[in-house]
Amino acid sequence: MVALFFIIILALLYTFVNGFQGSSSSVATIIASRALNPRLALWMSATAVFIGPFVFGIAVAQTIGAGIVNSQAVNTGMVMIALSTATLWSLLTWWLGIPSSPSHALVGALVGAAIASTGPAAVQEAGLEKVLLALFVSPFLGMLGGLLVMRLVLFLVRNASMKVNWWFKNGQIVTGFVLALSNGANDAPKGMGILALGLVSAGVLPEFRVPLWAIAACSAAMALGTLTGGWRVIKTLGGKFFRVRPVDSFCSQLASAGVILSAALIGGPVSTTQVVSSTILGVGAAERMNKVRWGIAKNLGLTWLITIPATLIIAWLLYQTLAR
Repeated sequence: MVALFFIIILALLYTFVNGFQGSSSSVATIIASRALNPRLALWMSATAVFIGPFVFGIAVAQTIGAGIVNSQAVNTGMVMIALSTATLWSLLTWWLGIPSSPSHALVGALVGAAIASTGPAAVQEAGLEKVLLALFVSPFLGMLGGLLVMRLVLFLVRNASMKVNWWFKNGQIVTGFVLALSNGANDAPKGMGILALGLVSAGVLPEFRVPLWAIAACSAAMALGTLTGGWRVIKTLGGKFFRVRPVDSFCSQLASAGVILSAALIGGPVSTTQVVSSTILGVGAAERMNKVRWGIAKNLGLTWLITIPATLIIAWLLYQTLAR
């Protein structure tokens, strides 16, 4: 029962931190373009994040909890190590002001702990390939989507007066809410999936499934994390790439929501931070390539690339040290 208690706490803490990071992504451009007061933007995002899993389902939870490792080969120590590693990595990168991916961190940590616990046979290759494909293809789709949406919007308003900015400024409220819904539907189920995996390992559940209370608890933890706002990451996404205008924010949110929500519906776990960052780059590049500070984008890309191998190694070492 002690192990089960810690699994629940760690799963909720991970989801809280995920919300903390994800909120930074979903509201960064709204705040940067001054469409909404920062606190109001966070409240709007938190509300949408909470209801997202109830509206669009929790297909991602099935992928995370039952698709990466064999649930019958899982033990409580492995789940606790995976959650601890993913949470600590996310907090470290937040402290450094780097928009990293809690999703990447969780996948790497889960695989590392599983290999340390049972061996490579515990990892389900087909499921892992699906997860990695979703994680690594989504940013390219986000960048392409941002570029295409921006160019289409600029073409449609090419003869409009300056008053069109009013529509973009207020339109962000709608696109921002939809983006937060998609964020909740994709990110909160990751915590649900690992929590349900922990319930199986503790013998509470005979097979993998996500109880209603776990859905509600993780949705609430995600919403609370969203309310805190990761201001360091908001600053990076909202202004360090380039000066964000209402039209940039509108197009970025629209493209991001399309990619993230589509992935959530088919059970593909993606990184909200990664997708939003990529769409911002695409939106900036749609006008001119030198508008974007590509050096910052390069640093973010390196962080994303090292997250999975780094957390895999850390989780493997922690399990060998603490859980053996």
